[in-house]
Amino acid sequence: MDTVLTSAADPAEPAAGSPGSPGNTGSPGSTVTIGPGRPFAIIGERINPTGRKAFQRRLRDGDLSSIEADVADQVAGGAMLLDVNMGAPLADEAALMTRAVRLIQGLTDLPLVLDSSIPEVLDAGLAAYQGKALVNSVTAEDDRLEVILPLVKRHGAAVIGLPNDEDEIPDDPARRVELARKIIHVATERYHIDACDILIDPLAMPVGADTGHPRRTLDTIAAIRQELGVNMTLGASNVSFGMPGRPAIGAAFLPAAMSHGLTSAIMDARSPDLVRAVKAADLVLNHDEWGAAWIAAHRARQAREQQAASP
Repeated sequence: MDTVLTSAADPAEPAAGSPGSPGNTGSPGSTVTIGPGRPFAIIGERINPTGRKAFQRRLRDGDLSSIEADVADQVAGGAMLLDVNMGAPLADEAALMTRAVRLIQGLTDLPLVLDSSIPEVLDAGLAAYQGKALVNSVTAEDDRLEVILPLVKRHGAAVIGLPNDEDEIPDDPARRVELARKIIHVATERYHIDACDILIDPLAMPVGADTGHPRRTLDTIAAIRQELGVNMTLGASNVSFGMPGRPAIGAAFLPAAMSHGLTSAIMDARSPDLVRAVKAADLVLNHDEWGAAWIAAHRARQAREQQAASP
């Protein structure tokens, strides 16, 4: 099952991924297809104030000037989509999301992932977005499903589902699958959202808190792939949170997750170690036909190194 994500359509044409265009996420001129057997979709995580005090201050002041560099760095690193989160304390998140979406769509044609827990912020971002966006996210809580899924349907978006509810963030992979099944059922049956427009987050938790967490995430990924057949994404940086040598941990975890069925991740697209690990995994998992992408990336890197070394 493929999820097709695009960026903004020509204004003279219907928006790619408007309702009735299943599986499309849109902005002007780029298409990303997420699915089993396809190259892993790298979603850049950087446009997010979490852990970035200077960025938080700028957002409170209404200053979006640093976003241009964040976009450029992630595009150069290999991002295929960009996550956008404006959740700085005391900031007008809805107004910032509207401005950020317009700004970023003027800088790149990569599809965007609109990241907020506040329905009004998501609504504002979706209204500003040209095309079909990916919403990050909805949980299995009944009240959240009732608020977020109508927004997703009305704007013709795709959505990430988190398998936790009012009672727990479950450790048991079977319970995570059960909650994922609930999200998919409500989205498809009650709100008529296509299953290809639902990505499930199998829940990546810090290995530093419990070294069993990554194993449970891998088991969840495998079970979702086998039982539900939908695409998946997760916050890859969660796995290494609080640990030294974070890129090495991510570079070990992501290929393992890909081999179990993970099809995308929100990750640090600026990290050569992480991006190369993903691209190498694409190659060895037969998601890079004839190794064309791997060879092209190698040649591009050689060219950059030669240019840097030349007087």
